[in-house]
Amino acid sequence: MNNALIRGTLVLSIAALLSKVLGSLFRIPLQNIAGDEVLGIFTLVYPVYMVALTLSVAGIPIAISKLIAESRAQDKPDEVGKIFHTSGILALVFGALFFALIFIFSEQIAAVIGGQATRPALIVVGCTLLVAPYMAVYRGFFQGHGDMTPTAVSQVIEQFIRVGLILVIAVYMVSQLYSAREIAGGIMISSVIGAAASLMYLRYLYSRSDFRVKKNANRIRGQFTRTGKMILAISIPISIGSITMALLNLVDSVTIPNALRVFGNSDDDVIYLYGIYGRGLALVQIVSVFATSVVLPLIPSVSAKLAAGDALGVKRDLEHTYFLGYLISLPAAIGLTVLTLPVNLALFTNLEGSAVLAVIAFSSLFTSMTVLGTGILQGINRAKLAAWIIVGGVTVKALLNLLFIQWYGLLGAAISTTAVYLLLFLVNTYFIWKHTKFNFLSKKAVAGIIAALVMGGIVWLPLVFFEVAEWTRGIAFLYLTASASAGAVIYGSLLLMLNVIDKRLLNKIPVIRSFIK
Repeated sequence: MNNALIRGTLVLSIAALLSKVLGSLFRIPLQNIAGDEVLGIFTLVYPVYMVALTLSVAGIPIAISKLIAESRAQDKPDEVGKIFHTSGILALVFGALFFALIFIFSEQIAAVIGGQATRPALIVVGCTLLVAPYMAVYRGFFQGHGDMTPTAVSQVIEQFIRVGLILVIAVYMVSQLYSAREIAGGIMISSVIGAAASLMYLRYLYSRSDFRVKKNANRIRGQFTRTGKMILAISIPISIGSITMALLNLVDSVTIPNALRVFGNSDDDVIYLYGIYGRGLALVQIVSVFATSVVLPLIPSVSAKLAAGDALGVKRDLEHTYFLGYLISLPAAIGLTVLTLPVNLALFTNLEGSAVLAVIAFSSLFTSMTVLGTGILQGINRAKLAAWIIVGGVTVKALLNLLFIQWYGLLGAAISTTAVYLLLFLVNTYFIWKHTKFNFLSKKAVAGIIAALVMGGIVWLPLVFFEVAEWTRGIAFLYLTASASAGAVIYGSLLLMLNVIDKRLLNKIPVIRSFIK
């Protein structure tokens, strides 16, 4: 049973990583195909949808899986049926409610973010809320029976179909000369179809499963209120905790367009500029996905040792976790920053907004470490504190956006992002240290930082002698590939020379440990 649980968790982690990578990388070809205006609309609208989705879905799979697992342990099959069917009703109600809110107030929401050009995309992606919550019920049902594979496979199916359709629809609509607002609305259909395909797969598995339950309408009606309260008591706190990071993206969608309008930009200008800003966000997501996917699996070990009262073990694991966070995030952030010009040209077709891209690229270090710190606080039973810290960060972000954009234009938004994630990283670190007294900056970590800085300097130096603006995309891509490869070799060699890494440390990383074995 223990081995099955470990395998299931590993499958779920790999699927989540693959889904996040796909969800981050596709923005690059989307911008290449449809342009910065479409990327801008997508980047403006998606945080609104994610907040609504998080509120209606986030806690459901965990709540259902927990309650079903407990009922099975107590040998109460009737209770499993009540939980499953009650959660299905709640999911449909919440999904329909949030879709209705987006649809009814779509004009007002669009006016607050990027203008009416965002409205079609907002309405279309909102339709996903009619499907996704119900899909989450089936994921929770299988997880409650100890089977993680259906959730993992359904995540991959959903993301592959969504990303594939986004690019296919974008190519077709661009070839037919549709407007940016029409293309943005069209590609959002992919979210609905991806969620529907995932639901169909899960429904098919359920129909063939030995776990499926019989529906008894009278029994459900009689226990609906009690069972519903049980589910909501678990799912609502999880949803609130999950929404905090989504709020940081939402505050950008609201404050940046309005600040840009105040200083004389039209709605079309705002959407284009936000597309430039979205280039940087795509890179940040890629860095943070890879960094946190390697480091976050260490957090359950921290939770287990905390529960066992092993204070020394907790400190040791936290130090390793932070050290690995620095080791992975810092070279990626520095590399992207010093190679901003070839990165921008190779990936996004031109050098527009390179200064903005450079600042946001550097912020990926603090973004990754903030996600890591939030996860650690949750792992050491400080989830409410983690949520309040993010809420504070949302407030500061809104104020800094308005202030810095007044001074520096779009670059001010990038500076605000870097400053806020730096602040969140420092505050998270302080409270983790306060509760555990761990060493958050060891000698090896300092050596790793020096190695990353030296690598960054060596990789940046040749660009002093080149005029990147005269390059073609092909030359930029070749230079980027060669520089990134050289940077990796230099960084790895410096880590070995400075005795920063060894096999014992690598064995502590779940993703790498399996390859070593």
